[in-house]
Amino acid sequence: MKTIGCGELRAEHAGEQVTLAGWVHRRRDHGGLIFLDLRDSTGLVQVVAHPEDAGFGAAENVRSEYVIQVQGEVSRRKDGTENA
Repeated sequence: MKTIGCGELRAEHAGEQVTLAGWVHRRRDHGGLIFLDLRDSTGLVQVVAHPEDAGFGAAENVRSEYVIQVQGEVSRRKDGTENA
């Protein structure tokens, strides 16, 4: 597993296991899924926590400006939902 900057993630990282660390910019709970916008000095990335994930309970308690580290698999958004 490699540690990478939030702003350094690219499409070619899809499928890889990575460790990210940074400040929680924003947290959104969408009825079962929790979305965290995580930022560091390199940029911003969206982290998605699913109820079956080991860290889901921790994600429920995270607030803006908390400093966290997450580990997981990089995945691309579904077609039609990607940022321009």
